[in-house]
Amino acid sequence: MFRIGQGFDVHPFALGRKLILGGVVIPHEMGLLGHSDADVLIHALMDALLGACALGDIGRHFPDTDQQFLNVDSRVLLCKVVSLLKEQGSVVVNVDMTVIAQSPKLAPFLDEIRSNLSGDLGIASSRISIKATTTEHLGFIGRKEGIAAQAVVLIDSSDN
Repeated sequence: MFRIGQGFDVHPFALGRKLILGGVVIPHEMGLLGHSDADVLIHALMDALLGACALGDIGRHFPDTDQQFLNVDSRVLLCKVVSLLKEQGSVVVNVDMTVIAQSPKLAPFLDEIRSNLSGDLGIASSRISIKATTTEHLGFIGRKEGIAAQAVVLIDSSDN
């Protein structure tokens, strides 16, 4: 049986933090504010994966009130989510994600992000699509106040 999940996340920019997307440190004057490393792309991906399996959301599994997740690497959390899927007999078929940011330009980093996620998800990078877009200077993203990301996943739970 195939199942689809979708995820969305937003984080505001903050001074004194690294900008991390898909596990890659992106050179930028600001990073994203969050309890963990605030990797908005991986957070959207995790919510999509959890949603496809009807396992809730990342707040349920990794609450921001739990100090063990303070500044945690989101790739570590993603690997835990992938383990939960495997326990259910589910595997990721493909992933399609969009980063919505006025700045910085992300094209030079997308292959490295795909490589990271390929290893974490255990699928070929050819099954991972990552796109970047702007809001044409509209809204909080257009004013460079933060970044949003959305993800759609297809999983195969035939063994379940």
